[in-house]
Amino acid sequence: MSPSPSRPQPRPRARRRLSATAVVCAVTTGTLLGAVGPVAAHGGPVTPGQNDLVPHVASPRVMAEMRDDEVAALGAEHAEEHARARAAIRGIGDYPQTTRTNRYNALTASQSSTNAAFDPKVFGAFKEYFPSPDFGDHVALLPTGKVLLFSFERIETNPEKEPAPTQTTGKENAGRAFLWDPAKGTGKDAFKQVTPPVADMPDGLNEPRPVPFFCSGHSFLPNGMLGVFGGNLGGNGGTGAKLSLIFDPWTETWTRNPDMSVGRWYPSVVTGADGRQLIMSGQSELGYGTPTPVVERFPAKGSPVPQGKNDTPRNTPVDRFKADGPFTTDYPHLFSLNDGNVYGLGRQPNEQWKFDPVAESRSDLTARPDGRKRNYGSAVMLPGGVNGPDSALVLGGDRDNPSTLRFSNGSWTAEKSRAFGRTQDDTLLLPNGRLMTVNGAYDIRDYGNGPYNPNADLKYRQVELRDDQGNWKLGPVQRLPRGYHSNAVVLPDGRVMVTGDELQQLANNTDVNGTVSGVPGTTGPVTMNGTIEIYEPAYLHQGDRPALDNPPTSPVGYDRTFTVTSTTPGQAVKAVLLSPTTSTHSVNTSQRHLDLRITSRAGNRLQLQAPPDAKAAPPGWYMLFLLNDQGVPSVAKWIQLSSSA
Repeated sequence: MSPSPSRPQPRPRARRRLSATAVVCAVTTGTLLGAVGPVAAHGGPVTPGQNDLVPHVASPRVMAEMRDDEVAALGAEHAEEHARARAAIRGIGDYPQTTRTNRYNALTASQSSTNAAFDPKVFGAFKEYFPSPDFGDHVALLPTGKVLLFSFERIETNPEKEPAPTQTTGKENAGRAFLWDPAKGTGKDAFKQVTPPVADMPDGLNEPRPVPFFCSGHSFLPNGMLGVFGGNLGGNGGTGAKLSLIFDPWTETWTRNPDMSVGRWYPSVVTGADGRQLIMSGQSELGYGTPTPVVERFPAKGSPVPQGKNDTPRNTPVDRFKADGPFTTDYPHLFSLNDGNVYGLGRQPNEQWKFDPVAESRSDLTARPDGRKRNYGSAVMLPGGVNGPDSALVLGGDRDNPSTLRFSNGSWTAEKSRAFGRTQDDTLLLPNGRLMTVNGAYDIRDYGNGPYNPNADLKYRQVELRDDQGNWKLGPVQRLPRGYHSNAVVLPDGRVMVTGDELQQLANNTDVNGTVSGVPGTTGPVTMNGTIEIYEPAYLHQGDRPALDNPPTSPVGYDRTFTVTSTTPGQAVKAVLLSPTTSTHSVNTSQRHLDLRITSRAGNRLQLQAPPDAKAAPPGWYMLFLLNDQGVPSVAKWIQLSSSA
């Protein structure tokens, strides 16, 4: 559900509106479902630093709908938008189950043969792959250790069409959500349905259904609850919903709060040092093409910030932040750095701003020097030692540009490039402070061979790993290509969960209409729409972990010391905090890495010092890891940082 190219096929109630992903160019060659070894998009090996300039591919059915008069009047990009809409209206045939099964078998075989060349001790390894009841377009690692996945009820199973109800109004435009409990393994009993609130949305149809919160924005509150804002009402290219929701991980229930003042489809949300959430951007309730500059805050200034497990915000409003955020492109990256300010790093190079949560002001930042739009690409706050992050790395979002740029102290510097440009990528902070990129594509709904063609170039399945010196190296390939709506999460045991991308999950489902019964929280059969894959970083193949026990059970105050125990105290040379991920559309405002000082040792007891203040680490729940001298992490324990502890 993109406010540009990703659009559903026409439904009875609404007319579809598509927009282009790029200028129409000549069709190029190459599709690598079963290729062996790291391969470039259209032939030849991938080498680090390769710029990989590849022309855009428009599908033959879209090319057939192109009109010279529209190209002359509107330009090629806008004309392709119209052509794609006409092609969608004409429709295409079915996508047979045999093709899905053959695709999956080919991907499985190519993964096995390719990854035989990668030593797990150096590159890590993909291990498990299993079905999930949700596409996983939105994910959040909760402080209970469970993962919340949420998306939409599909309206289409053909991966050459749009499965999301972006243009659909009424009961078919519904949200859904599930929990996955890694402690219960990979079967149906490991999942639980947690249906969002049912409401009659303001579309005039009087058809209550689970609220359509897909393509919303989200971040964590200090008490571990997830605030979710916005969604899609359907129609007019994507109409923003005013939804304001809370998911409570402790009771595993949803709460709906009073609506925001404006609709938001594709907003970003960040939690600041005061524990309040700033909500920015998104297409308004007027539909696509009306991004809102209004910045809102939750909880409103006169409402308390929830601190405890029982402090569920109910009937809690948002309020208007005094400064606007005039982003013209959706899902900007928002980061609360260790000076207490929120930095809005927009997709457009000249939309870079600093927001002061105390003064409620906005000031200009230096434009991003690449001068190019970065569409849905990743960005991440870099580790900043014990004082928290003071810089962020922007990467991805431009299929022709592998460069990475670091923002720090108001200026930009070039860091070492990745192997090739990719969009829809997810970059994660690992417990050892290194970075990992997984997922990616050529463009929205384009995996290198044209829009809505699920055949993907194998290179987009390769992970990239960044070492302590900032060097990137290509690693093993994941089972499925995952681009648009892909996600990844670092779990408390140090593994990485990879999910998302409904088109690829539908295209490679060996039983696309198969159902299972007995999933907790459900009353009937459940379709296993999605899949999850587990990657084990190299540190899980490099020897024994340190042990970590007895974390504090009450909130920890800033700059205070606290004690943990370890049966292997000699192995514990470092202690770190890693905040849990909540992400969508390559936006992850929450992940954060901090070192903790080890202030004393006595037998199996280690005394650690908490971060200096809430600017270094906003209040909330964090994973605490001990690491050995090789960077091998313990299994994490959860602790809560609180300004009132």
